[in-house]
Amino acid sequence: QVQLVESGGELVQAGGSLRLSCVASGRTFRSSAMAWFRQAPGKEREFVAAVTWTTYYADSVKGRFTISRDNAKNTVWLQMNTLKPEDTAVYYCAASNYPSAYVTADKYDYWGQGTQVTVSS
Repeated sequence: QVQLVESGGELVQAGGSLRLSCVASGRTFRSSAMAWFRQAPGKEREFVAAVTWTTYYADSVKGRFTISRDNAKNTVWLQMNTLKPEDTAVYYCAASNYPSAYVTADKYDYWGQGTQVTVSS
């Protein structure tokens, strides 16, 4: 059974940093796209970043967030710097069965339970 488990979300002040982790188990995602999405209250789930052989970012986080992966550890991280109150959301890790990165949630096959990130002003 495939599981994605996120961790690292917490309350942080604006301008601060957090590092989210996502550990996959049940299969390897070495050749698959992995991504982070987020969902704020009352809003739709939105793409944040994805990693294949390269990286992709939403415009709203470009230059502040960095996605990385370690295939040997079946782990993907999201380093978030210069956090803003509008970054407040539940952050979800996602994995695809395919190597292509997509910005829409329906292209991903596996999801974690989410981790709450709250940025205070």
